[in-house]
Amino acid sequence: MTLSERLAENVRACFTGIWVQSCEHDDALLEMARLCHGEGWRLAVWDIDQGLRATDRHSGDTDEGAGADPLAAVHALAAMADNDHPSLLVLVNFHRFLNSAEVVQAVAQRIVQGKHNRTFVVILSPVVQIPTELEKLIVCLEHELPDREQLEEIARGIATEGGELPDGGELQRVLDAAGGLTRYEAEGAFSLSLVRHGRIESDAVWELKTQALKKSGLLTLHRGHDDFGSLGGLTALKAFTKRALLQPSRHNSHLVPRGVLMLSPPGCGKSQFCKAIGKEVGRPVLILDVGSLMGSLVGQSEERTRKALQVIDAMAPCVLMIDEIEKAFAGVGNSGQSDSGVSARMFGTFLSWLNDHKSDVFVVCTSNDVSKLPPEFGRSERFDGIFFLDLPGRDQKDIIWQQYLTMFELNPEQRRPDDTNWTGAEVRSCCRLAGLLDVPLVQAAQNVVPVAVTAAESVERLRTWANGRCLDADKAGIYRHTSSPSGSRRNVSRGPSLN
Repeated sequence: MTLSERLAENVRACFTGIWVQSCEHDDALLEMARLCHGEGWRLAVWDIDQGLRATDRHSGDTDEGAGADPLAAVHALAAMADNDHPSLLVLVNFHRFLNSAEVVQAVAQRIVQGKHNRTFVVILSPVVQIPTELEKLIVCLEHELPDREQLEEIARGIATEGGELPDGGELQRVLDAAGGLTRYEAEGAFSLSLVRHGRIESDAVWELKTQALKKSGLLTLHRGHDDFGSLGGLTALKAFTKRALLQPSRHNSHLVPRGVLMLSPPGCGKSQFCKAIGKEVGRPVLILDVGSLMGSLVGQSEERTRKALQVIDAMAPCVLMIDEIEKAFAGVGNSGQSDSGVSARMFGTFLSWLNDHKSDVFVVCTSNDVSKLPPEFGRSERFDGIFFLDLPGRDQKDIIWQQYLTMFELNPEQRRPDDTNWTGAEVRSCCRLAGLLDVPLVQAAQNVVPVAVTAAESVERLRTWANGRCLDADKAGIYRHTSSPSGSRRNVSRGPSLN
């Protein structure tokens, strides 16, 4: 439903206190004006800059001398009363003045009196900050961001001014890139592309969208050039995600992929997989840093969490990456004692969104320590699958060696070191050090101590937990762990004379 449709319902139901949340005040006011003109309702608008002004011929008796006084503007609503027609007073950015006891009391009285004389107080604001005295008197409406049809209409309007509108797949990529932008931002992005390229292209839209996310400070947009071809192994995980995300569109709206949770020791390619999936399936990758959601004021963290989730929904279809999620919500268990329950409430909001969101957002979470994750986090319907990424096998490591030997321009024919129980990150480190120090790979390997040695107990514990509980990232089916022979792991001497 549009804003005008929801507003019309609430006016007819005689909800005399209405809060409209919108970042596009001009568009919201235009919708209200069209509604009131079509219904024959009276409408006046007040803001701190222009004061009180009538917007239609029926409101000529409003007290336009109210000027910049917010209290006088509220009192002026009584003069607009007309028993035959509803009268609406729109107060723009009025949340700035609701810290005054006099203003709050005046608004409360006008809302109550509006039941008798059909006058309506409409507060138009980008945020919802309702004082306690008004909470039970006001209903909240949201001015939605433009959908794909509206974005296409805006793009066609911009293209008629001398540019070219792409067709087919490129048009869909442009609309995907513009998802989550306001009408004003979309017009600016399309115009920038028109000036720069002579036609509307997705690159300019992505550039402006990156700036918009950066201003919010809640999310980061990753646009890399690596796809699954840059990753060795993970065959089952790659096939699963591609099949889920690249299936032809279906008529059943419930068949929307939800995401995957990946567990592994550090350095096995979880983060790189998250970033590569966007390029592989043609979706933007949003990176959510849960620490950035924390605020210093009471209720700010919860509000920033809800805002971030709204932005994520608006940017669908997309991929959401949350790296090392067990650290992000590490304090949930004792949140009541450490931070007055803030972490627990944020975690609860996120869990509810994971289970209930209808937007086409594919969530990819990574974790190195499953013991710190609450059991409810991995239940069915929050993720499509929980995968375990074990240390790479021989075939996978051969591919990884070849990739990094090429990247760092090293001789591929030279002898390689013993890479038993190495991760992909350790292979990369060895190649980088060989190039940096200009030494052979075998010599560079003397500076590499694998995580399977430094954290052998943790790795074995994680493998044991994943056995029979997780999907195998390398081959289809459930992960099965077979204890390694005693000689398979690099031997570390425990003799005191050799330490």
